[in-house]
Amino acid sequence: MSTPVLYGPIGRAVRKIAPFLEADALGVYVAALSMWSAAIGGTVKVSSRGNARPVLLWSALVAGTGRGKGTALRAALHVLDRSLGRFLATHTTSGITSGASMVHHLWQQQEATAETEAGTDRRCVVVEEEWTEVLKRVKRDPSFTTKLRAAWDGTTLRNTTKEEAQEVRDPAMVLHSHITPSDWAKYVGESEAAGGSYNRILPFLLGSVPMLDDDRVSLPDVDGWELSDAYGWATARPRVITLAEDARLLWRIVRRYARILGETLPEGQAVFIERTAEQTLRVAACLAASERSEVITEEMLSAAFTLVRRSVQDAVRITKGADDAPKVKSQPLSLADKVCARIEMHGGRATSSQVLPYVGATASEVKALPEIVVTVERSGKTGRPATVFTLRADSSRHAEVSETAAAGQRTETDGNGANVVRMDVYRAIPRQAPEPEPIKRSPAPVPAPSANPFRALL
Repeated sequence: MSTPVLYGPIGRAVRKIAPFLEADALGVYVAALSMWSAAIGGTVKVSSRGNARPVLLWSALVAGTGRGKGTALRAALHVLDRSLGRFLATHTTSGITSGASMVHHLWQQQEATAETEAGTDRRCVVVEEEWTEVLKRVKRDPSFTTKLRAAWDGTTLRNTTKEEAQEVRDPAMVLHSHITPSDWAKYVGESEAAGGSYNRILPFLLGSVPMLDDDRVSLPDVDGWELSDAYGWATARPRVITLAEDARLLWRIVRRYARILGETLPEGQAVFIERTAEQTLRVAACLAASERSEVITEEMLSAAFTLVRRSVQDAVRITKGADDAPKVKSQPLSLADKVCARIEMHGGRATSSQVLPYVGATASEVKALPEIVVTVERSGKTGRPATVFTLRADSSRHAEVSETAAAGQRTETDGNGANVVRMDVYRAIPRQAPEPEPIKRSPAPVPAPSANPFRALL
């Protein structure tokens, strides 16, 4: 597993507070980068093949309950709070469960800032700490994933379901979510990823949470002046960040890496990493902006590549065992194996009602098995005889179990006076049946009037 480089002012701040956290530092770094990309997303673009693309980073922290997802988010807010002013307090929302509500929220943000001195503001941070609940609801809205793709691409969003037409040009929305690995596999489907809906999100598996010796410790203050200056620089005017010449060779390697992965991985996994190259470029642009640079150096691109490569590895781990992966078909159990298993489960002997309903066979089919010994037991003079299945003593696979079961059967038979008949040697002529031990029977005594009438039953 590759270790991402925590780069720039954000990386240094995360490393400073990491010893005081009960959370994976990677989760703090990822959450902080996502919110930073939203803060600068209204004015900063990155040049990709001659086009200006958004620098928006969508991320998902994937870990079990209590593994530090929420702690990582709060630590990221601690890192950025002083540097970004009131941006996070005024631009953060959650609970967007339809395409119409997404467009409506951005449109309201746009209209509220249209007449301000700073100009129209279309930035938004959507933080979903319970993303599973949102995913359950958005399945009922077919327009949600379409709007989601448009928001990541920064293209125009329109809402035609309202009486008043709503249109948002150049949106700058970022999604940061928390989810468990099992819910990711269940709700972030391969079909949605293949359509481009959820492969725009960088998933990261969080490591184990270290336990602090003293949980009363608080996070140290972060000197955010460097990042604050970078925020002012990034939002002062529109900027387009480009690759430096010394980063061109590494950029070609990144693109080649993404293509090889797409061609070699199973389709169920490859769809989640199709945007590896562009994600790397976006991360690098955010790192460049954090250092007030309009040029992505090789060092910046390399740091971005380590982060995205880690996300690729985590995406493969999360989606491992997808439907398109080779499946090994298990050999079905034979009837003899099923019957033997049922008999062993009941201590070496089982009645027909304990076997037949569970093996999908008739009594005659089970009696025909060479491994099975069939006996008929009758308790007393009345009552329906019970068919009992045991394992043949000469069966090497079940010899020990069979001997134990047979011993128990003989004891029970001798004790209750049942008449045991071997069905595998049974014939119509009585003299060919095994001779049962003679049992002396005496007429039932007539109790005296003063005797206990229940003594015979005892």
